[in-house]
Amino acid sequence: MSESVPSISEEFIEEAAATGPVCLSDESIKEIIDALHDEEENSHLLLVNSLNIPDTAELLSKIPAEDRKALIKNRRVKIDPQAYSYLDDDLKKSTLCLLSPSRVAGIISELDSDDALDLIENLDEEFQQEIIRKLSAKMRVAIEEGLTFPEESAGRLMQREYVAVPQFWTVGKTIDYLRAAANDLPSEFYDLIIIDPTYHVIGEIPLNRILRSKRQQKIEELTLDDLHTIPAEMDQEEVALIFRREGLNSAPVVDAENRLIGVITVDDILDVIDEEAQEDILKLAGVESDFYRAILSTTGSRFRWLFVNLITAIVASIVISFFDATIEQVVALAILMPIVASMGGNAGTQALTVAVRALATKELSSTNAVRIIGKETIVGFLNGVGFAVIMGVIAALWFQNETLGAVIAGAMVINLFVAGLAGVAIPVFLDKIGSDPALSSTVLLTTITDIVGFFAFLGLASIFLI
Repeated sequence: MSESVPSISEEFIEEAAATGPVCLSDESIKEIIDALHDEEENSHLLLVNSLNIPDTAELLSKIPAEDRKALIKNRRVKIDPQAYSYLDDDLKKSTLCLLSPSRVAGIISELDSDDALDLIENLDEEFQQEIIRKLSAKMRVAIEEGLTFPEESAGRLMQREYVAVPQFWTVGKTIDYLRAAANDLPSEFYDLIIIDPTYHVIGEIPLNRILRSKRQQKIEELTLDDLHTIPAEMDQEEVALIFRREGLNSAPVVDAENRLIGVITVDDILDVIDEEAQEDILKLAGVESDFYRAILSTTGSRFRWLFVNLITAIVASIVISFFDATIEQVVALAILMPIVASMGGNAGTQALTVAVRALATKELSSTNAVRIIGKETIVGFLNGVGFAVIMGVIAALWFQNETLGAVIAGAMVINLFVAGLAGVAIPVFLDKIGSDPALSSTVLLTTITDIVGFFAFLGLASIFLI
C-alpha cells in the first residue's frame, strides 16, 4: 500500500482545517483523482469530505465523467446537496441522471424549495415524475406548483419558505414568534412580510427595523412606505432589474389574486444576473452554453449559425463578383478590400455590444433610441474620417497611387458610418419586433458591413480607377 497518498491527504485536510474553505487547485484535483483510482486506498473519501460546497461543485465539474460517476455513487462520500445547485445545467442533468429517483429525491428533500425546483426542472419528464412521487407531500406540492409557472419566471425563481406576520402584531410578539419557530424558519431571510387575514401583502419590514424598535410598538407602524410585490409570471430578467433599481434584499411574490405565495432573495438575483449576462455574451457569438454538452449536440447547435454565416458570406462574395473585371485590372484592390470590411465589422460590433447591453438593462428604449443611434452614427463617421486619413496615406505610399488612397479613404468613411448606424439600429429594431437582439444582431451586422464595405470600395474604384 502506498505511503505517499495518506501523508498528502493529511496535509490537505490539515490545511483545510487551518485556513477554512479549501482553495481547490489543479494539484488538489489531481490528488483526489489519483486517490480515487487507488483500489487499496480510501483517502479520496477524506479529501472530498473536507471540501466546502463550491469546491465540491468545482471538483465534480472538472473531473472526467467516469470518475464523477464513481464519486457520486459512493455513498461514503458526503456531497452536500447544495453542491449540485452550483453545477452547470447540462452537467447537473447528466450527473443526477446517474442516480436513482430515490437518491435524487433524498437530495432534493434537503434543499430549500427554490433550489429543489432548480435541480429538477431540466430533467426529463418521466424521470421528474419518478422523483416527485418519492418526495414528501409538502415538497411534492411545492415542486408541482413551481413547474406550472413559465420557465425563467419569478414563480420558478421564488422559494416558498418565508416569514409573514399579521399587521396587528407588536414587535415583542413578532420576536417571540421568530424564536419559538426557529426550526421552521427559512435558513436565511432579510425582511418580514406583513399580510392581512386573506394573505394579501400589505407591507415589508427589514429585520434591522424590528431589532431597533421597542417591544410594544405595532408592526404596521414600521412597514416601509414602498411595497415591491413581484407577480409570479414576471420574467426573471425584469425581476433582476427591479432588485437593482430599488436596492432590494428580498421581495414577496404574489399570485394573480395578489396573495403571497413566495419570496425572492438577493442571492437568487445574483444568479439570474450572472446567467443572463453569460447568455447574452454567448448569443452574440451565436452559440449556447454547451461546455458540458455531448459532442454531436454541440456540433449541431453551432452548425446552424455557421450555416447562416456561410449564406451571408456567399452574398458578400456575390457583391465582389460584380466587380471582377475591376479587380483583374487593379490587383491592389484584392489586397486592400478585406481591410475595409474588417474595420466596418469591428466598429459595428463595438456599437452593437453597447446597444445590446443597454437594451438588456433598460437603459436604451424608444425614448432615447434616436439620440443614441445618432451618437453612435457620428462616432462611426468620426472614426471613419480618422482611419480614412491613416489608411489613405498608407495605401497611397504602398502602391504609389494617390487615387487608390483616396478610394479606400472614402470607402472607410462610408463603411464605418454605416457600421455605427447599423450597430445600434439593428438591435433596437429586433427588440421592437420581439426578436432577441443578442441572438440575431451579429449575423445581420456582419452581412451589412461586408456588403457595404465591398460595394463602396469596389464601386468607388470602378468610378475613379478604371
